[in-house]
Amino acid sequence: MSDPTTWGFETRQIHAGQQPDPTTGARALPIYQTTSYVFNSTEHAANLFALKELGNIYTRIMNPTQAVVEERIAALEGGIGALLVASGQAATTLALLNIAEAGDHIVSSSALYGGTLNLLKYSFKRLGVEVTFVEAQNDPDAWRAAVQPNTKAFFAESIANPKADVLDIEAVAAVAHEVGVPLVVDNTIATPFVLNPLAHGADVVVHSATKYIGGHGTSIAGVIVDGGTFDFGADPEKFPTWNTPDESYHGLVYARDLGKDGAFGANVSFGLKARVQLLRDLGPAAAPFNAFLIAQGLETLSLRLERHLANAKAVAAFLSDHPQVEVVHWASLPGHPAHERAAKYAPKGAGAVLAFEIKGGVDAGRAFVEGLELHSHVANIGDVRSLAIHPATTTHSQGGDEDRLAAGVTPGLVRLAVGLETIDDILADLATGFAAAAEAVAQAPAEAEATTVS
Repeated sequence: MSDPTTWGFETRQIHAGQQPDPTTGARALPIYQTTSYVFNSTEHAANLFALKELGNIYTRIMNPTQAVVEERIAALEGGIGALLVASGQAATTLALLNIAEAGDHIVSSSALYGGTLNLLKYSFKRLGVEVTFVEAQNDPDAWRAAVQPNTKAFFAESIANPKADVLDIEAVAAVAHEVGVPLVVDNTIATPFVLNPLAHGADVVVHSATKYIGGHGTSIAGVIVDGGTFDFGADPEKFPTWNTPDESYHGLVYARDLGKDGAFGANVSFGLKARVQLLRDLGPAAAPFNAFLIAQGLETLSLRLERHLANAKAVAAFLSDHPQVEVVHWASLPGHPAHERAAKYAPKGAGAVLAFEIKGGVDAGRAFVEGLELHSHVANIGDVRSLAIHPATTTHSQGGDEDRLAAGVTPGLVRLAVGLETIDDILADLATGFAAAAEAVAQAPAEAEATTVS
């Protein structure tokens, strides 16, 4: 136990980043419910504010409970550091705005969670950041063709929500680095237990820690993990904000002073810039109590994911044989178009979020979800409970039909987040949903005929 770098995943998820509290001896992670911290001296305070040394100033920027969670997730993902923020949306926003600003361009996969699609297509546009969406996300030439002179980053999900496609991370990362930009990957569905994007060439990883990392549907948080691999100083003209003095930090140059040859002896520039510039100014801080709840979830991540994945495999098999199902989207299912990539990148299983196309379209999809009793009808994934939703009328309803179809959301698509219940009970409840859908489809012609006669 003397060398944490040799610890296995299960050991890291419990111990990384934490020692017993030095003041009280508390073994469990304390909740530091405080806004601010006493400085040792005026010199100490000045050094902290000037980034000459790191430490606690104000909980919006850093908190000891939060710091343990950050170090633990960084250890699980293989990153050099991490930043915990208020939500997954905040993590994606800060990660990309840490690279791109007004007048810049981002290339993104179109297979995205609906909230992320809205962020990139609409809100970023209002901020002056244009985004080009690639539909053929595993075609390197499609990414290459979308690049513009002002492109600053590539973005994609490791396992797409809800399309369930698996990203060819190595191929996309190769194109990103060829054109001189970092690859940012949302790893929410996979989690570090299933997949480590940094090990396959990604530069930055983001999570909605609300989901599987927290795991119990009790807390909202997001995390940015810095791989420490991308050198923003290699092309000063392409990344001017990294290579010109920041007047708010006494002329600090991030790529030079916090990069691989900087004050901390490693390339910590991405994570620190996101913390001391964007988190400082925009303020989406994670609450200490939420950080504590995320830490509680981390301690059982591998155990929960093993059960999630086993149940997901059984549900996918059940759905693939069901007469009311047209197609099942779960990449680890034999015959799925992404099966080979799933075997390469996610051999344990392609996450526990899957989707299927139900015969009967939107009416059948709605009736199926409403007919479920054990599954909860909520806009969330990653809970210990089994969850179901009809994306076309909820999570992906705010954009146009073109956006929905590009994300893989068809009228009859149903998304399931498979929980930890007894698998026989999950399957029995799905059968109840299918019975409700069949009844709705059978009633539709009769209702239409009655309307025509009247």
